[in-house]
Amino acid sequence: MTNRYIFIYASSMVVIVALVLATAATLLRPLQERNMRIEKMQNILSAINIPAPRAEAETLFERYITTTKIVNHLGEELEGDAFEVELQDEVRKDLADRQLPVFIADVEGETMYIVPVRGGGLWGPIWGYIGLKSDLATVVGANFDHASETPGLGAEIADRPFQAQFPGKRIFDEDGNFRPIRVVKGRAPEGDLHAVDGISGGTITSNGVTDMLRNGLEVYKSYFEKIKTS
Repeated sequence: MTNRYIFIYASSMVVIVALVLATAATLLRPLQERNMRIEKMQNILSAINIPAPRAEAETLFERYITTTKIVNHLGEELEGDAFEVELQDEVRKDLADRQLPVFIADVEGETMYIVPVRGGGLWGPIWGYIGLKSDLATVVGANFDHASETPGLGAEIADRPFQAQFPGKRIFDEDGNFRPIRVVKGRAPEGDLHAVDGISGGTITSNGVTDMLRNGLEVYKSYFEKIKTS
């Protein structure tokens, strides 16, 4: 077997494998995109405590999410499809240029608002959705996830026990001042409507959630104020 034959054979195999992989990626892309859309629907619905099995996510999303909007930091509505906005791209922009998605739901006659938030944990990005009652101050629910937080520590932000602390908490005080929820080290003060228990051993991730909630919700203040006074 000559070196030339080996070279030709190896080169041919590389080309064939590359073509197979490229074809597979092209064929699988629509399925991957659909799965991502369904997961996004599930996460949005989770923020208003609507369980959405994968097979029913699209139907439930259409049932409960009645309106979607894109707003800017001044509370002004923008053109576009809120579902297609990627917050990971928006947070890199100057505040004046950001598109902020809002999902409005009707749950048994009560209007609820869901907004996305994004920040940084110990090892990578963290993100989620916050559901608010019609008063735009009281939290209905929360859904969080992460890219690479430590299992058993910071990764617990994606677990129900952590997220279950958020319903009933508030992001504005009784005087209407913005006062976002903070994740405190150890246990939150009893009766504190603006704090939840931190994650044992996950201080940096807990701080990241606090920062994410403050920064992610503050940009919606003008929009919330407009809705309250309309």
